[in-house]
Amino acid sequence: MSVHEILQPAGWDRPKGYANGIAATGRTVFTAGVIGWDAQENFVATDFAGQFRQILVNTLAILAEGGAAPEHIVRMTWYITDRNDYLASAREVGAIYRELLGRNFPTMAVVIVAGLIEPTAKLEIETTAMVPLP
Repeated sequence: MSVHEILQPAGWDRPKGYANGIAATGRTVFTAGVIGWDAQENFVATDFAGQFRQILVNTLAILAEGGAAPEHIVRMTWYITDRNDYLASAREVGAIYRELLGRNFPTMAVVIVAGLIEPTAKLEIETTAMVPLP
């Protein structure tokens, strides 16, 4: 469950897997664009879902350095290189998401791009978290 206020206009269908809007106050923690390599910059997987798993592992490690946890995530922007690869991996990606982030659904955008700086990368995700002030 999010520690922030989910913004859901009356009469709108509830989105699946993300929030339309979130209101949050606190300490903001940002990640850069995170890709699916390990701490030594070696890709641990070549498939979309495997890279997604590693991105979430990396993202959670970065957020933890700033005192943030999955329930503090308020925004994720995904940059993907192949729409069909993304759609074909959706079921596995959803399972990985729930395993690592739980039932926390921030605002999200998915953008299809021509490529990423690292040619092996299939996706890159930027994350913003808001840690409540004590």
